[in-house]
Amino acid sequence: MDTIKNELSSPFLTMTGIGKSFPGVRALSNVDFSLRRGEIHALMGENGAGKSTLIKVLTGVYLMDEGSVTIEGKPVVIRSPQDAQKHCISTVYQEVNLCPNLTVAENLFLGREPRSLGLISWRKMNKQAAELLQNLNISASPTSQLDSCSIAIQQMIAIARAVNTNCKVLILDEPTSSLDDDEVNKLYSLMRKLKAQGVGIIYITHFLEQVYEVCDRITVLRNGELVGEYLIENLPRLELVMKMIGKELEILENLKVEKDESLFSEDEQPMIEAQGLSSGPSKVTPFDLKMHKGEVVGFSGLLGSGRSELVRSIYGADKTVQGKLFVNGKHARISKPLDAMKRGMAYLPEDRKADGIIADLSVRENIIIALQTRYGLFKRISRKETERFADEYIKLLSIKTASRETPIKSLSGGNQQKVILARWLLTNPSFLILDEPTRGIDIGTKTEIQKLILKLASEGKSIAFISSEMEEMLRTSTKIVVMRDRHKVGELAGKDMNQEVIMRTIAGGESNNGCR
Repeated sequence: MDTIKNELSSPFLTMTGIGKSFPGVRALSNVDFSLRRGEIHALMGENGAGKSTLIKVLTGVYLMDEGSVTIEGKPVVIRSPQDAQKHCISTVYQEVNLCPNLTVAENLFLGREPRSLGLISWRKMNKQAAELLQNLNISASPTSQLDSCSIAIQQMIAIARAVNTNCKVLILDEPTSSLDDDEVNKLYSLMRKLKAQGVGIIYITHFLEQVYEVCDRITVLRNGELVGEYLIENLPRLELVMKMIGKELEILENLKVEKDESLFSEDEQPMIEAQGLSSGPSKVTPFDLKMHKGEVVGFSGLLGSGRSELVRSIYGADKTVQGKLFVNGKHARISKPLDAMKRGMAYLPEDRKADGIIADLSVRENIIIALQTRYGLFKRISRKETERFADEYIKLLSIKTASRETPIKSLSGGNQQKVILARWLLTNPSFLILDEPTRGIDIGTKTEIQKLILKLASEGKSIAFISSEMEEMLRTSTKIVVMRDRHKVGELAGKDMNQEVIMRTIAGGESNNGCR
């Protein structure tokens, strides 16, 4: 430990004057970054600040246009992710990047399979995988196919794969975005263990509490440029936020979301009403629900509680096995998402990579695809109209893109999320489902989306809002549905909408409104 402490003064990894450009976009300009052995270093900034680009330069996904990289004082050139691994740099990205059709063990040891007489030793690989999973307290079978695991478990497996190499630099890009509190604490324990062993960790997150919980140092980027590097104890939270978004304190204090709880009336006919609706025990058990015009209904619960499954059953993304659904008082048979779209519904999914963006299409094409689907093949939207729609929503949502024709995969995660939101707003839905719309998005963009949600509600739309951040739910929702173990266990409004009551309901306290 003494050796590690002494080495904190001299960086193990140094990036100097890094520059990177894409067509029409200057992503990084003269950025410096350093990492010491045995430290956890937060890389902070808004979406589009250049964090992911800097990491992709370090890991060889992108080649830098200017600058240099040194490891232990020696210049290195990293041309590929394989080069990065040779230099003991391992990465876990925000979106799980594993092979869903392979087993857990195969994913853990992909490219590093234990062999005997030149052949893969499946028995040895499964045994080593079981030991690794047990050591990290990950509840998964080595022989299970990865896509049968929850997103949270897949994320933990991605982290396990990264740390199961002789890494000296571990990059964690939003690793907790799909983890519950218990899993986050397990990750913290692992990070501290690696830190004690001298591993330098680059930690990218939008959760400020997590930064101040585990990090030693912070580097802030804004608009592709370096704002500064700070010791954690020298940078108060409010000052960090100001440096990230580049706004003065008075402006920051005005970024408040004010909700008007008089936008709807419980006496009105519900826009959406579910009676005993269920997509089966493996998805969500029978539930009753009423959602009114102008109402924002939040869905709270631990990861895997059934929040997403409930809204998916309403939208037809999961097939219902019993119960009835009424839209504006009329019985609606919705067996697939297209049925829901035709009834004025829209759904922004949790996993934007798998269910949201179409990576190789342009921003324009991603924006108009839902409207074109609703119109059908025989009512084509003209190119001129699609360009007008794209330009309108790029401006409305402040989407940072070189042009409407830029491939959406070139955008930051937050801007991809805005494009998907634009896609559904263009259909002018009366009922909008937003599943984790602010996950992995910076504080400024989060506030923009929260304000947009309440603006849509003020226009008479009914909104289902799922978020893992309880404070965000309380700021935005007019009532909150609480889920536990795929059951609806509570429905809270008024003075009951506070963290204590929500947590008690999630944990199994008194139920509300006759729910289980």
